[in-house]
Amino acid sequence: MDIEFKKVSSLERGILVELLKDAYSFDTRYEHSCITDWQAFDSFFFDHLQIADKYGFITTLNGKAIGFVSWDPRNMPRYVEIGHNCIASAYKGKGYSTMQLQEAVNRILQNDVQQIIVTTNDDLIPARRMYESIGFTLSHRRQNNHIAGLAGEHLDYVYFR
Repeated sequence: MDIEFKKVSSLERGILVELLKDAYSFDTRYEHSCITDWQAFDSFFFDHLQIADKYGFITTLNGKAIGFVSWDPRNMPRYVEIGHNCIASAYKGKGYSTMQLQEAVNRILQNDVQQIIVTTNDDLIPARRMYESIGFTLSHRRQNNHIAGLAGEHLDYVYFR
């Protein structure tokens, strides 16, 4: 197993959208509701590689991109919010998500951040378990008004320094 966390700039534009589409392919409603945002995110990161390389990375296995994570630093040092955190479907359930998230947390904490916040959907039980296993605690539930056709709640988790 040869896991590496690479700079976003080391891969091609479009990889972030492709990884998100794959990671959420279990339910096409995610892609239908989020594709425009995912494309805008990919464009922003590749148009601003200095930001992308500092506030995100791509996880590779034997040279193949299998996931990525990004975070928003604009509220440092009070808190950082993790944005996208995904692993391609074929690599889920093998511990790569946890390794990726732990690496992101370690990098974020190097900036003396007080809290790390992440949001997930209540139906994404493996994601919820992963956040809790790293030390995040559930802090807030709120109605999901973002993804069309998906009932349920958004769950906000917090990691305290």
